[in-house]
Amino acid sequence: MLGTMPLSRVCGIFVLLSIGLISFIPSCHGGNLLVFPIDGSSWINMKLLLEELHARGHSLTVIRGSTSWHIPEESPLYTSITIKMDEGMENFFEVYLQEQMRALREGASFLTSFKITKDFLSMIFKAHSMCADALIQMLDDENLVKRLKDAQYDLVLTDPAVAPGVLLAKYLKLPLVLNVRWISSGDGQFAIAPSPLSYIPVPGSGLTDKMNFMQRVKNLLFYSIILFQHKFMVGPIYDVACTKYIEGECDIMSLLQEADIWLFRSDFVFDFPRPTMPNVVYIGGFQCKPAQPLPADLEQFVQSAGEHGVIIMSLGTMVEALPKEAADDIASVFAKMPQKVIWRHKGEPPSTLGNNTLIVDWMPQRDLLGHPQTKVFVAHGGTNGVQEAIYYGVPVLGLPLFLDQFDNLVRLRVRGAAKIIELDELNSQSFEQGLQEVLLQDSYRQNMQRLSRLHRDQPITPMDKAIFWVEYVIRHKGAAHLRTDAYKMPWYSYYSLDVLLVLLTAAAALLLFTVAVFWLLCCRSRRRIKSKAE
Repeated sequence: MLGTMPLSRVCGIFVLLSIGLISFIPSCHGGNLLVFPIDGSSWINMKLLLEELHARGHSLTVIRGSTSWHIPEESPLYTSITIKMDEGMENFFEVYLQEQMRALREGASFLTSFKITKDFLSMIFKAHSMCADALIQMLDDENLVKRLKDAQYDLVLTDPAVAPGVLLAKYLKLPLVLNVRWISSGDGQFAIAPSPLSYIPVPGSGLTDKMNFMQRVKNLLFYSIILFQHKFMVGPIYDVACTKYIEGECDIMSLLQEADIWLFRSDFVFDFPRPTMPNVVYIGGFQCKPAQPLPADLEQFVQSAGEHGVIIMSLGTMVEALPKEAADDIASVFAKMPQKVIWRHKGEPPSTLGNNTLIVDWMPQRDLLGHPQTKVFVAHGGTNGVQEAIYYGVPVLGLPLFLDQFDNLVRLRVRGAAKIIELDELNSQSFEQGLQEVLLQDSYRQNMQRLSRLHRDQPITPMDKAIFWVEYVIRHKGAAHLRTDAYKMPWYSYYSLDVLLVLLTAAAALLLFTVAVFWLLCCRSRRRIKSKAE
């Protein structure tokens, strides 16, 4: 029919249709956002979100520490506010990481596990203490507080793995959007949604959603450690600021539960199914996009691999290198492989390095994972790397080191898309066997590509979903209607223990009353029989 119409009329119809479609898209004038990110690898996630928000016309102000490792003071994306932070956290983390890797190489004895746990809790305590002190100094600065209030921000966007951004949103009485995977006491979903320990594994447990009795006991023990960490270590650090600056009673957990939207960096292709809440928006893999062409020299190296393809290896932004012995074992195995290898490695090159292995300080990881020549991803199991491997369909040989990495890799292993070699088991023989298994068994690639198809099959990209909900909060000045008020209930009301107690009391009273009536009737009957007998 359109073919018989004049061109001018056809153009007019398309203009009208375009106007009609545009009218259905919710409008959001550029918002004014206050951003309180976390340094380190978490900044990578936040920066990607900020780039998209900036491209859509939003004004961004980023609060950064004076000793920031990765967050620049000057940026075309945002204006910055620099707050004073104590020196030494980066060195403290590096020392902790090296000590942990050394301890893991020695074997998982009870003393080793105890030391790793003690050092981890010490690191967590120091990090939160530094952040809480910086927040207090910030709120004691009257000029800075006035500047923040006068700016008339629309919302606060923060990563709640540390809590200053959450407290600042409450102090400024602004809507709160969380860019979240972890909170101060573990997996953020445990704070907001019902989390039965019978089938939801606790972070650090290394369990799946299918647990036997002893595994459920282990899960409960790990949960008790998280409760201890929050109740006696992390929570009290921020209680000082809560008491000093927030009206009424508050604690970090209740402030988190007040958040309007949780942009949760996971999805149920990667994670295990579990109860959730309407204000939790799953944006796992939001950083992924179709691969871009590689730099010419890197493309030439990749193509030189021929039919054998390429293996890439990276241990993330926080780990520069493995212990020398482990690195030498890995390099010796790579040297024997027919594949070419691209290895992100800093420091002294391994002594057993082969001619087929390219050592780099940095590599375009997403573009390499999306290259058809890439066969295996040797990785530590960080959330970003795991989700990128899923998106591009590349099987993983995992070398977990710390934090959530083992749990992340377990989620891939149980789906048949990854093999795990723990650091105390890592040697040239185990690494070669594991690498050959992932390379030669087609099931690993097939399972990962199936996960990739499931992950990509969405009506809207995770990034677009994240931006929509940020703008939704701006448009509606919050999202309180999506937030449960369950966190305001005392624990005994939440679990209906008060109702159960009243019902049990009523049932007991009714039972006692019935017994008493029968007892009285029996006594009266006996007296009558006795009187007749006399």
